[in-house]
Amino acid sequence: MRFYAPKGTTDILPDMAKKWRYLERKASDLFEKYEYEPIVTPIFEHTDVFQRAIGTSTDIVQKEMYTF
Repeated sequence: MRFYAPKGTTDILPDMAKKWRYLERKASDLFEKYEYEPIVTPIFEHTDVFQRAIGTSTDIVQKEMYTF
């Protein structure tokens, strides 16, 4: 059985992860220098958040969302 990342997501594999973490640290240091604070949002959200905002009959809700 093959597993695939959900549509619209990308895995960062080990060879690129080191570079990615370096870039994150540099950006974080720069933001901290100018007194910006981080905001951490959820990776996945409840379906009803989008249904209320854009309606249940849109293509986004019906075809492009994963509901667990």
